[in-house]
This record gives sequence, C-alpha cells and structure tokens, in this order.
Amino acid sequence: MAFYASFGTVLLLLAVTAPVALAFGFGGAMAARSHFAPLRWFGQGYTAIVRGVPDIAFFLFFVIALDQAIEYLRHKVRCPDWDQPIRQGSDFVVCQAAKMPLSTSPQWVHETYGFAIAVFTFAIVFGAFAANVLYGAMRAVPHGQIETAEAYGMSQRQSFWRVLVPQMWIFALPGLSNLWMILIKATPLLFLLGVEDIVYWARELGGSKTDIFEYPHPDWRLYYFLALLVFYLVLTRLSEIVLKRITHRLSRGQATALGEAQRKAAA
Repeated sequence: MAFYASFGTVLLLLAVTAPVALAFGFGGAMAARSHFAPLRWFGQGYTAIVRGVPDIAFFLFFVIALDQAIEYLRHKVRCPDWDQPIRQGSDFVVCQAAKMPLSTSPQWVHETYGFAIAVFTFAIVFGAFAANVLYGAMRAVPHGQIETAEAYGMSQRQSFWRVLVPQMWIFALPGLSNLWMILIKATPLLFLLGVEDIVYWARELGGSKTDIFEYPHPDWRLYYFLALLVFYLVLTRLSEIVLKRITHRLSRGQATALGEAQRKAAA
C-alpha cells in the first residue's frame, strides 16, 4: 500500500511544486528586469547561480544547509543558556527542543516536514529556470505595444499587468513546457531527499531481501522499474496533450505563427 501511495506523493509534489516554482520564476524575472540595481543584481544572481549548479549537488547541499539553518535559529531562541559549541568537529549538535521536527513528534509530522523541504528545494531550482524563461518571454513581447499602451495614458504598472503579462505566456509556454517535463523526470530525486517515493519502494519491494523485508519471490526490481517507466511515459503523454491545448488556446489573437494559422482557418 505504501508503494501505491507513493504514486500520490509524486503527483502531489508536481501539483504543489509547479505553481510555487512558477511564482519563484515570476518574481525572479521581475527582479531581473527591475530598474533598482540591487534588486536586479539579486534576480540575475539567483538565476545564474542556481542554473549553474548541478541539480543533485544543489539538492544534497541545500537540504542539509536549510535544515541546519532552521535548527540553528530554533536553538538560539529555545536554548539561550546552551554553553556547548554547536559545531563539534563534523557534527552539528543542538538541544533537543530545537530539533526540527521534534523526536517526540508523530510520524506524519516527520513526513510532512521532509516533503515540505523537498517542495521548497524543487521550487528554488526550477524557479530559477522559470525565471530565465519568463524574462526572455517578457523581452519577446513587442515594445511598440507597451509604448502604445503608455500613449493611451496607462502607467508603467498598468501596461505591465494589462499588456505585457497577458501576452508573454505564449512566448514562455514552450520553455515552461520543457521545464514541466524536466520536473516530471526529476521527481525520482525525492529518493535522495529521504522521501519514500516510488523509486524507493520499487527498490525495496522488488528485491528478494533487503535490510527490512524478505520476500519469497526472486529479484523483481526489473518489473517494478518497468512499471515506473510506463507510469512516467503515460504522465508525460498526458502532459503533452494538455500543453498542446493550452498553447492553442493562448495563440488566439496573438501575433505568432500558430495565431496566424488560426486566423486564416477562421477566415
């Protein structure tokens, strides 16, 4: 049953991470095109640094760093009288009250905390790529339309939200579609973050004997991973169908090749 539930874990990760990463990306793109220099440097630095680090290395580093940062802050608040060093050689030692989550917390709290850390990490990584895509899409919108909007009396804020943002999605969708596919393929990295996903259970249940379980069948990992292959192929195929319909919908009235084809067909 845990193996079947792990499919829901993967789908929940995609459902939560995608909008959060898109929000991170939109914020990063807006920061990168800001006229305020420090904010612009932050946006450009965020996209450059995160995109330049391999995903696996970033996941392994960022999860440990974030977890220790949370426990360090909790330690300073909850244990002000602690007189021992936190860094003891290669060990990171905080008081029991600062542990996140607490050792006495139920299992669902530990699982929820691990899942939340995983979602945040995925959102940081894919948000940087989304920021680069959205930044390029914003620049692809013809500047003459912005000038026309301002000539009609719109402020920069109004022209941004009423003209630029609605039209940029058609230019951003191809890149965002690729990011969605990459995000689907990256979900097995949950295994590296300590979340019991479908890869973890396929390995555990498929083996004839593990550290925890022992099964009467031989090594069936081939069949379990074949099931995962079919699952991911079906998921990506459904995604292609949905993304194609979204692209067709956004192309209506737009000055793109597909929009022009739609106008000719309607004529």
